Amino acid sequence: MAEGLLNALHGDRFEAFSAGTQPTSVHPLAVKAMAEIGVDISGHRSKSVDEFRDRDIDYVVTVCDRAHQNCPFFAGGRKHLHKGFGDPARAGSDESGMLEAFRRTRDEIRTWLDKEFVALVEVGSAPSQAGGGVAAASSGWTHFRFGQKVD
Repeated sequence: MAEGLLNALHGDRFEAFSAGTQPTSVHPLAVKAMAEIGVDISGHRSKSVDEFRDRDIDYVVTVCDRAHQNCPFFAGGRKHLHKGFGDPARAGSDESGMLEAFRRTRDEIRTWLDKEFVALVEVGSAPSQAGGGVAAASSGWTHFRFGQKVD
């Protein structure tokens, strides 16, 4: 969801990628929750962090405590941040409760991206001129890696 949100809301300045330490699949309720706000992530796929090992990444952000504790070293990341979000897939057993958890997490990620991450980057954490990408990583649902676009 973080990859989709960052690309949809700030794709003019950032390029986000999502990856995982133990990639599985994009949860169908994540797709549904994002579609509710006009962001289509139905074509997204679960990727391994190994796909990004040789990529130049400006910001590595872990978004779940489990990822923060088990996150592999990512040599391409210039800056490392952590912002924990609850795992909506573990929120309950019925679909309506889980969908509400995905909505809540989606909104929390959006708020953090708009109010904290973008401001942090604009205030003084300028990326190198070499460029880079924005990537996210997760073990299932866990961490998020990204960088600033350089034209």
